[in-house]
Amino acid sequence: MQDDVLDREQAVTVDLIHKPEAQCATANMPDYEKAAAEFAWEEISGTMGGPEPGMLNIAHEAVDRHVAEGRGGRLALRWIARDGVRRDFTYTDLKFETDRFARMLQDLGVKPSETVFSLLGRIPELYFAALGSLKAGATFCPLFSVFGPEPVRARMEIGEASVLITTQSNYIRKVASARADLPSLRHVLLVDADDHAPADTLDMAALLAKTKADFEIAATKLDDNALLHFTSGTTGKPKGALHAHAAVIAHKATGRLALDLREGDIYWCTADPGWVTGMSYGIVAPLTNGVTMLVDAGEFDAESWYDFLEAEKVNVWYTAPTAIRLLMMAGDDLPRARDLSALRFMASVGEPLNPEAVVWSARVFGKPFHDNWWQTETGGIMISNYAGMDVKPGSMGKPLPGIEAAIIDENGDEMKFVTAAMTPGHLALKAGWPSMFRGYLNEDARYQACFKDGWYFSGDLAMRDEDGYFWFVGRADDVIKSAGHLIGPFEVESALIEHPAVAEAGVIGVPDPRAGEIVKAYVLLNPGHEADDALQKSLLGHARKRLGSAIAPRQIVFVDDLPRTKSGKIMRRLLKARELGLPEGDLSTLEKASS
Repeated sequence: MQDDVLDREQAVTVDLIHKPEAQCATANMPDYEKAAAEFAWEEISGTMGGPEPGMLNIAHEAVDRHVAEGRGGRLALRWIARDGVRRDFTYTDLKFETDRFARMLQDLGVKPSETVFSLLGRIPELYFAALGSLKAGATFCPLFSVFGPEPVRARMEIGEASVLITTQSNYIRKVASARADLPSLRHVLLVDADDHAPADTLDMAALLAKTKADFEIAATKLDDNALLHFTSGTTGKPKGALHAHAAVIAHKATGRLALDLREGDIYWCTADPGWVTGMSYGIVAPLTNGVTMLVDAGEFDAESWYDFLEAEKVNVWYTAPTAIRLLMMAGDDLPRARDLSALRFMASVGEPLNPEAVVWSARVFGKPFHDNWWQTETGGIMISNYAGMDVKPGSMGKPLPGIEAAIIDENGDEMKFVTAAMTPGHLALKAGWPSMFRGYLNEDARYQACFKDGWYFSGDLAMRDEDGYFWFVGRADDVIKSAGHLIGPFEVESALIEHPAVAEAGVIGVPDPRAGEIVKAYVLLNPGHEADDALQKSLLGHARKRLGSAIAPRQIVFVDDLPRTKSGKIMRRLLKARELGLPEGDLSTLEKASS
């Protein structure tokens, strides 16, 4: 086991990226240790609430508070269509649109206990619907617009949808045939209704046109349901994670501390609101912090993205590792040919960010991407690399002030806190932070199983080094056990990506009669590299040199693509299921699922 630890230390040893002292001094959190020692959630929540005693509503904090405090004229949302057409909305405009939407729901008889679903692309109506539903006291659930009929039906059935906001095309192709199986669904509102719209739908634009923007925001409390986000299980149906209005306390704090957001910033989160990141950090966190959030309705294209960053003078950019790796593949010339001097802070989320990507960004942009870790269940960023802190490429960073994280060795009823540096164990969080999920919808036993002795067990394995930085090992069910070694797929994938021929890699364990399991890697190559025996030997040698023979892959297979979710995560469990001929489980979030 000691050799295993030494191999791990070698695998994660990358030169520290030191932040200039002047840059740290201007960060929202210039001194992490001081902030962690003094932080109290009560100080954040004490600045929120109203207008009634005991009330807390996400939409009030995101929109109405700014208008009431004289910031209504500030630009809140800039939407850029695929053809480049822009639509700008101030905070006052957002208040008008969300008040009107909330009033429309009320006029339709929608009660605060009901759930409003959306199945929309990144259009302004999606953002009005999200915030307007929260104003009305309803629970809002955004669905990713390219989901196929079965994922949509399953989620709406589990969530007992009362209202669906969507397009004609989405309704006809994905919902209409299942309408009889959704008895709770009373209203389908079409954003693009015309003379040919189905008879069992409503024209949302027409309804809004005759609805006054006159609405008294629902007096929701901290623990009232606000958001429903679905997360896939390894088998069976998706899980519906419920979040309360109290989550806004964490969204605002993490936006300021982890993303370094400041009033007046130009901010771009590339995540779709159909995923938890796009809701928490594509809507709530930026608006509660008074920034201008950008919404690009276009698809990924490296040159277009760099043009967007330059033209919009983006200050803070939050994106995903998959996109970053695609930008790396596009080369260094594109970003260097543009004026990106407005860009102050860059962050990454969705899956662990490989060290090579952090080093690349520091070289090309003059600043690194800051990885952070959280889950649908945590509701907000829990561990992060901060603007005022040195970055260790490949590390998750340190826990957010107010969050207590630990590495725990769990064996049956016994819990032992791991204190030795770089020793893997279960990543757990002390329960009680504001954005902690409040349950899995209709699955209380499954929810309770996530907690033990006041700690939330994330299902991830991690390590902590002697400086307090956390390092991701892998999902507990992804970790490979080979000849007494616990091997995290992420560290093997990261080592492979350091090879100039490799664009991406997915790593799994496959059965072996002697070792129990051996490491097998599926590798996607960069353009211009030939998948042949010579390259395979080169990759095997590179991995053994970088990781040691105990951790390096024994088998490498070249592939044209890797299975991934629509949000970009590589689906290792699907690689393993296909390798072993096992059931593939829930595929509703698979990137190439039918739409």
